[in-house]
Amino acid sequence: MSTPRPLPERDLAEITTLAEDDLRVLEGARIFVTGGTGFVGTWLVEALLAADRELGLRLGLTLLTRDQTTYRRRRPHLAGDESVTLMEGDVRTFTADGHHDFVVHAAASTSTARTPAERTAIYSSIVHGMERVIEVASSWGRPRLLFTSSGAVYGTQPPDLMLIPENHLEGPDPLDTAMSYHGAKRAAELRSALATESGAVDVVVARLFAFVGPLLPIDQHFAVGNFVKDALAGGPIRIEGDGTPYRSYQYAGDLVRWMLRLLVSGEPGRAYNVGSSNAISIGDLAQVVADVAGGGLEVRIACEPDPDRRASRYVPDTSLAKEELDLVNVVGLAESIRRTLDWNTSG
Repeated sequence: MSTPRPLPERDLAEITTLAEDDLRVLEGARIFVTGGTGFVGTWLVEALLAADRELGLRLGLTLLTRDQTTYRRRRPHLAGDESVTLMEGDVRTFTADGHHDFVVHAAASTSTARTPAERTAIYSSIVHGMERVIEVASSWGRPRLLFTSSGAVYGTQPPDLMLIPENHLEGPDPLDTAMSYHGAKRAAELRSALATESGAVDVVVARLFAFVGPLLPIDQHFAVGNFVKDALAGGPIRIEGDGTPYRSYQYAGDLVRWMLRLLVSGEPGRAYNVGSSNAISIGDLAQVVADVAGGGLEVRIACEPDPDRRASRYVPDTSLAKEELDLVNVVGLAESIRRTLDWNTSG
């Protein structure tokens, strides 16, 4: 992305229309957001501001950021909005003035850490960040708080378990330092449950899985992002492994709608899987990207699959969100990829 630019108006209007009832609940609210600079946080903030303009919600958003100058450079259209107040600070030590009615704790350290120092930093940011957010939020009189956790809390999904539900009781090895991100998210969830039980804050947990859409990095560790990058370069689309792992992808616009419903109507003390239950192999995903991009792009798979090894899976069961909160996805995978490609070629 050469220059900062807003998200597609079509997506923002779609969110406003489909989530209007939930957005109306937020009318006149002050909302405190951590992680407003990342993929998830930026989508949420931009959608809230677009809905505010369309519906006259009179929202006030306070965004915690480590570096105001960088944020203003990266997201000038958000930083300059009169409804937005930027607050500089570390999620583990920040102070916040004034009352807020809702909190979205979306600060997310990367799940990739290669050194002991990086793994320690990830754990500290997630766990101590949760402690600080709860401490500050509790001074505002038991606000509702949405915590963006991760499907990583389940550890490795058994290959014979097609969809992983919220009550899956297995988890990562607590002594495996490579799983520091996973363990930290579990610890933060427990802390949120304790805060809800004590009456300090009403926390709803969103266990996020995998997503696709504008703003998704196309040069990092996200398979679908890498495939989009390859397609934009004219191919071939490269798969580093054997293409057999199964994943699923929710469009970012649907993600925001789900987050809004969880924020205003989710059951405090409960976790909800957020994503798609429509599994697809990495090999087939690459082919979908190639087909959507057009031009007969080639898909290259680095190695042959081992016939004696079951394919890995990372696919959520989202029936709880559907049954309790009537949440479904409206943007299919091919359309999600098409919108992502279009946005990356329009700048």
